[in-house]
Order: sequence, then structure tokens, then C-alpha cells
Amino acid sequence: MPLLTFDTTHHALWAEQLAHENALAAEPTPAPPEAGAQCDIALEYLAEEEQALTTLLEGAGVAFRIWRRGP
Repeated sequence: MPLLTFDTTHHALWAEQLAHENALAAEPTPAPPEAGAQCDIALEYLAEEEQALTTLLEGAGVAFRIWRRGP
């Protein structure tokens, strides 16, 4: 599963709240050290919902990065 990473806990929790309010699957998980995130919380989400989720978060002003596990 891909992850969203964040620079602040505020953005991670805000993203989770927005996802749930819009019926998108997103679950908090520890951010992997290799993701280089400033915040220790990441969000796992369904790949098929990536466009809807990222569009939602961008529209709300939530700063994030997409991180995918290596091959």
C-alpha cells in the first residue's frame, strides 16, 4: 500500500479526518524512517483512491508527499 507522509502531526491528523469525512479509506501507521518524513505518522490508503484523496488534501491545503515502498 502506498503511504502519505507529512512534515507535521497536525497535517497527518487533518488528512485522516478529511479522508474519513469523505468516505475514503485512510489509516494512520508509523512513517518508515526511509521515507524521510518529519512527522512519525503516515497514512496508508487504497491505491485506487489516490487521485480522490490527493485532490481532496491539495484543495484543503494539507501538505503531504506520496511514498511507495521500493521494488
